[in-house]
Amino acid sequence: MGTVRFRAIPIVAVLALAVAAGCGSSSSSSSGGGGGNAGAPVNISTCHAPQGKGQFTIVSDLPRQGSNKIQTDQMSEAINMVLASHNYKAGKYTVQYQDCDDSTAQAGAYDPATCSSNANAYIRDPSVIGVLGTLNSPCAKLEVPILNRVGMIEISGANTNLGLTQPSGEPGEPEKYYPSGVRNYARVVAVDNSQGAVDATLAQKLGAKSVYVLDDKESYGVGVADFFQKAATQLGMKIAGRDSWDPKAANYQALMQKIKATNPDAIFLGGLICSNGGQLIKDKVAVLGANTGVKLIAPDGFFISSTLTGSGSAGAAGQGMYVSNAGVPADKLVGAGKTFIDQFKAKYGVTTVQPYTAYAAQTAQVLLNAIAASDGTRASVTKNVFGMKITNGILGTFQIGDQGDIIGQQQFTIGIGNSKSGEFDTYQVVNPDPALVAKITGSG
Repeated sequence: MGTVRFRAIPIVAVLALAVAAGCGSSSSSSSGGGGGNAGAPVNISTCHAPQGKGQFTIVSDLPRQGSNKIQTDQMSEAINMVLASHNYKAGKYTVQYQDCDDSTAQAGAYDPATCSSNANAYIRDPSVIGVLGTLNSPCAKLEVPILNRVGMIEISGANTNLGLTQPSGEPGEPEKYYPSGVRNYARVVAVDNSQGAVDATLAQKLGAKSVYVLDDKESYGVGVADFFQKAATQLGMKIAGRDSWDPKAANYQALMQKIKATNPDAIFLGGLICSNGGQLIKDKVAVLGANTGVKLIAPDGFFISSTLTGSGSAGAAGQGMYVSNAGVPADKLVGAGKTFIDQFKAKYGVTTVQPYTAYAAQTAQVLLNAIAASDGTRASVTKNVFGMKITNGILGTFQIGDQGDIIGQQQFTIGIGNSKSGEFDTYQVVNPDPALVAKITGSG
């Protein structure tokens, strides 16, 4: 890792107290953006009509169907709220916003083919200056190399898979996502090596001596489960077993009977709620009992209201399960963050702000800053993201390093399932142990 060099970039002012009420081709190269068709909307069925009107188009790429919709509704609203508060302007440039869907109704989650086709549509449209997303790391792994062809930036407020930015142990990561040799991906959220360390430390704190580790076979789930397993081993816990669950299975009774035979103190679920996680949790409780006994721990792929309520949820079986999430809860944000959350609740009439809502808003601010400081080209916008320092932003004060990872703001929230309210109550806010993170990442 090279030395991080930080450039002075003017910071776009945070939201004012009064938020605005209303509100392909081979020629598309790294110098694109603002070309002959500037301002024309991305003309594909997965993208909604633009909001605002400008020479550049900012798109968000999120799963807008299925169990994540409650989360992504708020993320899209947060992005547009930030852009509208700046009158869809970034310095001397004007922007418009398109909310694009990387999911399908059939999948009920992100769809790999849609991720790829969306990214190809973005690079063909010369007005598109940057992408905000994705929610799911596997989708980002498909999109980033495509966007890299034209030097277009993608900024995520939710991806936590280490391999997108750092060596992970998987062959070719992260270099294979950047065929041009130039980085075009950044995020404002902590990564899975830290999350694995936090979750294993939690298991130890809860008294677990033996843990069973599961994953959903997806790169995110496998990655975070691997880091949890390494951290648990470092902390002296016994790994009772390691297995994968099939998201398409009708039930997991046999799997849970297998796990029960190992007599674990805790089970870790590396994966997503949309990988049939609700049924998995129900069968865990049916076979191994309530979560007050054999503890159930999961990463941020489960930190969402639909884990506990609605179709496909765990319902009452989610009571007392522990779930981690990168960052601090919305009600713990201060300064500009608290202002944003208060305004968001008032504008959209919500009482519960989902975990990545503020993070999506922060990605919009970062992109506006980068556009404002640019010469109007994709390459310039992308370059401006790396080394950016945000002071008193929605997420506080932090920097984006030369790998695209956030420096600062490494806290995690541990929530505990409350099936009566349908939310995760804050159990604790913690910092990962740097020494443990270094050990499980191979740098210690």
